[in-house]
Amino acid sequence: MNAVLAEEDTQALRVLRKYTNRRLYDTSKSCYITLEDVKQLVLDNVQFEVQDSKTGSDLTRNILLQIISEQEGESAGMLTNQVLQQLIRFYGDSMQGMMRQYLEQSIGSFLSQQDRIREQMESMIDAANPLNMMNKFAGQNMAMWNMFTSAAEDAEKAEKSAKADAEVEPGNAGKKGDKKDSA
Repeated sequence: MNAVLAEEDTQALRVLRKYTNRRLYDTSKSCYITLEDVKQLVLDNVQFEVQDSKTGSDLTRNILLQIISEQEGESAGMLTNQVLQQLIRFYGDSMQGMMRQYLEQSIGSFLSQQDRIREQMESMIDAANPLNMMNKFAGQNMAMWNMFTSAAEDAEKAEKSAKADAEVEPGNAGKKGDKKDSA
């Protein structure tokens, strides 16, 4: 069902009807759908409206709140008890309209910066992860070890080359023999 929903044209407003038996009917696909399917519509950025089948009144917010409620119940959730209590206190308050606008702008801003925030969080998590830190240190240690061993090998090769050059030089060959003879 989700694959069928993903193919929907995102330009047209999809109309979903909610019946008294609590079932949701997708009028564009002529089939019943679940809240999970509605959630997928949201994730796919498909514009839709949920209407009461008898009155035609807009039930979209109620359905979206129901999806959020189910999501919050399944895991640790994003909304703590304290946040929920504070939100409830804003209902009926003179600041309710400002709070709505603030939340919309804050979430919009967060979404526009989401990729950059995700990259920063991943780099912070990678930096704080002990295994990643150990791998980084091990890599640095191996690089230093390779640097020292290659320097030592280069020095050893240079020493052997110098010895070989010294033995081949004509002035040194006679002196070596003289020293042995004189002893």
